[in-house]
Order: sequence, then C-alpha cells, then structure tokens
Amino acid sequence: MSPSSGKLSRLQKALSRQGIQVSFRDNIYQIHNEQAAATILLPASLPLEHKAVSQLLDFASVADPHGRGAVCKACATPDFHPGSIAPVGAVVATSPDFVIPAAIGTDINCGIRLMSTGLNLAQAEFHKSRIVQRLTQAILKNGRDVPVRTAGFKALFDEGPSAFIEQLPDLGLWQGVDRDRLQAELAACVGLQDFGGRSRYAPEALLQEREIVRPPSAADLGSGNHFLEFCVVDEVYDRHAAYAAGLKKGDVTVMIHTGSRDVGFYVGRRWMDLARQQWPQGLKHPQHGLYGLSGALARDYLQAMGVAARYAWFNRMALAELVRQQLADIAPHDASRLIVDVPHNVVMGEGEFNVHRKGSTPAHAGQWALIPGSMGDYSFLVKGLGNEDWLQSCSHGAGRQVRRQDTRRMRQPLVESVWQCITLREERLIEEAPSAYKPVGPVLQAQEEAGLIRASVRLKPWLTFKA
Repeated sequence: MSPSSGKLSRLQKALSRQGIQVSFRDNIYQIHNEQAAATILLPASLPLEHKAVSQLLDFASVADPHGRGAVCKACATPDFHPGSIAPVGAVVATSPDFVIPAAIGTDINCGIRLMSTGLNLAQAEFHKSRIVQRLTQAILKNGRDVPVRTAGFKALFDEGPSAFIEQLPDLGLWQGVDRDRLQAELAACVGLQDFGGRSRYAPEALLQEREIVRPPSAADLGSGNHFLEFCVVDEVYDRHAAYAAGLKKGDVTVMIHTGSRDVGFYVGRRWMDLARQQWPQGLKHPQHGLYGLSGALARDYLQAMGVAARYAWFNRMALAELVRQQLADIAPHDASRLIVDVPHNVVMGEGEFNVHRKGSTPAHAGQWALIPGSMGDYSFLVKGLGNEDWLQSCSHGAGRQVRRQDTRRMRQPLVESVWQCITLREERLIEEAPSAYKPVGPVLQAQEEAGLIRASVRLKPWLTFKA
C-alpha cells in the first residue's frame, strides 16, 4: 500500500517548496535536501507531517563548525511526529566524540518499566476498589514517603545503581524492601549499566549536608503522556518468549512510564545552554537551534546525562516498589517480577556511533522492548531483531497525531468499558484521548514487516493512573 498519487503529489509539492525531496516505497519515505538525508518508516495510512520532516532533516544536518563531528545517519520510526525542537520517533547516529544535547532535551531517560504482579484478572477485579483507593492516595495524592540518604544519591551518581541500593535506609518505602531482588533486577534495565555519571553534575538539593532527603520528584509520574497502568495479558504470540518473561494469558502486569523529572530538566537545560554558548562568535547561528558538543565536552555531557538517566531509573524503581507495597496483602508474597525497564530518550554509545534516540527505543537482537498504544488501546511486549538499517531501534509507542494544545478543542468524552482511567485532572482525559494518537496496529505491523521487532505478548489496559 502507498499514499494515493494525489496525496503523495501534494506532499511532494509542499515539501519541494522548502527544498525537500521525498519518495515513498514499501512504507518507507526517503527524504533529503541540500544539507542532509533521512529515512522514515511510516505506513501509508498514517500522516507524514511537514514540521516533523523539516525537524528530522535539521537534526540530520547538525555538525561541529570546526569539523570535529557530525551526524552520520538519521531515521525515524512510525510514531514519528513533531517535537519542540527535534522530532519524536527520531534515531540519529553521530560520530563517537559528538553529541547533540537538544536532541534529547530535558526528559532524559524517559522510559517504561513492565512488571508482573502475581495476580490474574479475576483476583485483581475482586480487589479493584482497594487497588484504586490505595494507588490514588499513594501516587496521585502524594501519599508516599520516599526517604533517600544524600550519601545514597552520591553513590548513585558516582558509582551506580548497585551502590545506591546498598545505601537505602530502612525507613518509609524501603522498610523491609528486598534489596537482593532490586540488585538482581538491574540486569533487566536496558542500557543502565552503560550510563556514566558524576555527582558534580547533579542538582545540589540532592547532595545536601542532611543525612536524609525526600525529593518531591521521587516516585513521581509527572504529567503529559506519563502513566502507571495495570494491564492484562490478552494475547500470547510467542509462547516461548512469554514463558521466559513469566507471563501467561490473564496475568495482570504494571507498566510505568516516566522519566528523570526535575533532574533531567536541570541537566538538559544546562547542557543545551552550554552547547549554544560554544558556538563560535561571528558565525551565524543555525535557525533550528540544535547545537552539538565535541571532544571533552561531549564526554562530559554523557556523564551529566548519565546522572539524569540514573535518577530516572531510581524514579521508576521507586514507583514499582510503591506498587509492590500497596499490593503486599493482595498479591501473593514475592510474586511480582521485573520484566524489562527500557529507555527512549537517551544517547547510547553503540559500536562506532553515539546513537541519539528521541522518543524511540533500543531494539537490539533478542532484547525486550515495549510499544504502548494510546490510553485505552493495546500495548505490546516485543523482541528486538537488531535491524541495522534502523539503528537497532523501534518506536516507543503509537505517536501523537493531534498536538496536546489542539486537543482542548476536541471536547470529546473518553469512552471507558472494562478499562478505567483514574486522574485528578479531567483535562487529561481530553489531552490523552485515544483519538489524539495514531492507532497502534499499523505502527506495530509496519515494524514487524520491516524486520525491526517481533511481537511476543499483547497487553490490554485495565486501570490507568494519570497525574
């Protein structure tokens, strides 16, 4: 299938006026202008947005003004849509000592964690009112106590997550926590062990002289498209993969989507500003606002980014422990299990490149990845196939097709059936309505047909919590 000849012709004409040439074949758009070229995987049934195309080519054209680094390859996955500066769904490889901080932005290591609960749907339905009441209080009404030693944060940023776990106090959320399980679960966190870090790049508020701090962004979902969702295993496509994940039809899982919160904002803003300040005086600034860093500054950025990435891991881990705490007398003891924690907003050193993923997910061969649909739609646990043409990546979701600002004009009710959304802010039901997103079916199918991923398990939403 391809876009109708009239639709493609209009698109080509509109883009050509901006100096952009486009062609389409087998769900793949090839785009280029005088400065750069890129490839987009997008089914013909889904819209190709002009702004996102321009942003991707801008992203692909970034280079060090002194010739010390540049973008080597640029592509996009089917959740492709415009972002604030760089498009969401983009995957860009740069030379090894070159990074583009604005391409990642401030939501560093935004990602998704999937955990089994040990409950089946019948058991969860029996306790539904208690689950809703407890999680509403704990997550949406700030009824949580997440104390952290400042020495623990220093250990997290200087040494890593394993050292942080050893420093957990026996207070609040951490009373009786299974530290051995937390240590073992680090292996299921994609890329975590490769992120660097130095405490000198962290916010001072986390490293105070006080022994214990309680950051307001600890175990915090944040707003926008972030969520905590209970899902039911609805369909198993690969029974061997599902067995390896410890999942079977009817099992209830928890999916947690959030990131580094104020730490990511602190790191992202500082380094985007620094990259701009490094631009040579007297040389015209690029209109797109994407600036690179090379050499020692690039390496320093990766250490600073690692600080926020490690904090994002802590945030999702704490939320998962909060769920375990609230289900302690409902689910079987120690029955929950982390399946995967995967990032979709980081730079990762892979082979000879620094691979920047802006709203796209690592999908190396044999590696778990998660592709959530819109609120109320199916989500998928998939296995990566390590496709080099797409820089071993896949989409991080279905992708928006209506900007959040524009959804306020939609004013359509969110239809709930067996699934329920719990939020204290009714505008979330409009901003995150399924019609604001692309259908996840074509997004998944295009990636399977192109050999990026293979679906293993389909998850059906049951309860969604949104702040």
